[in-house]
Amino acid sequence: MKNFDSLSEQEILALAISLEEDDERIYADYAEGLRGEYPETAAAFDDMRGEESEHRRRLIELYRQRFGEHIPLIRRTDVRGFVKRQPIWLAKPLRLGAIRSQASAMEEETRRYYEKAASRAHDASTRQLLDNLAQVERTHEHRAKGDLDSTVSLHEDEARKKLLVLQIVQPGLAGLMDGSVSTLAPVFAAAFASHQTWTAFLVGLAASVGAGISMGFAEALSDDGSLTGRGLPWIRGLVCGLMTTLGGIGHTLPFLIGQFNLAVGIAIAVVLVELATITWVRRRYMDTPIFSAAMQVALGGAIVFATGVLIGSW
Repeated sequence: MKNFDSLSEQEILALAISLEEDDERIYADYAEGLRGEYPETAAAFDDMRGEESEHRRRLIELYRQRFGEHIPLIRRTDVRGFVKRQPIWLAKPLRLGAIRSQASAMEEETRRYYEKAASRAHDASTRQLLDNLAQVERTHEHRAKGDLDSTVSLHEDEARKKLLVLQIVQPGLAGLMDGSVSTLAPVFAAAFASHQTWTAFLVGLAASVGAGISMGFAEALSDDGSLTGRGLPWIRGLVCGLMTTLGGIGHTLPFLIGQFNLAVGIAIAVVLVELATITWVRRRYMDTPIFSAAMQVALGGAIVFATGVLIGSW
């Protein structure tokens, strides 16, 4: 993957064309999926799709004037800093709230890209077009959220919530899930293999701290936040690392109890609380259906837990 700052103006325009094409297709899928139950929202996405098509046409016209007919295929996945999106066909049935939230995030990301690209453009016509498109994307953000008539305070509340999710909740949830689930196997394997609570505690402590350090660095190095609005990488890394460690420490602390069966029982109870917390956070901030979130978390936790017990019992 290339860093954004290393892109030439030709590559910046080629990527912009690709972004508009992707967004156009996504909005077409949204409109089609919502047309039966939410025809007005579907019509809004149809309008946005048409505008994205016009943006792409203007970008292609400018590209031809400056660089000729051949447009290199540069995708968002080729450039560091973009958030990974779930494919539309995996998200069915489409839910209105989740669609509006994702569409708003898409437009915010594209707007940030145009603003940063315009600041690096040396050609006046390129800078003007990118600035204009950034302004249009800003209106798309509001339309995607369905709140064009809302008050300023509501916009500010929504912006603060979005920043909270991007900068704190997402990395924190990723860390909590990894720490709570990935450390189950080594902790319970050590416990059932040795039947010594102190040994299980040391293994759990090492696994939790090690996973926290690894996840913290991985999150901090994933992107610099300049295009995604996800904030300072060291803050995200710190949040992710601490939550990863916390997720593992929770079911490790009961093994400080000297009585083996009691320690295991309390540790299992703590695991259930951790998984329930993860399910609630995913439902509250990620718009994941409660049943789907619970099944995914419970299934993953059960498999890892069973693996640890099985290995430790050999």
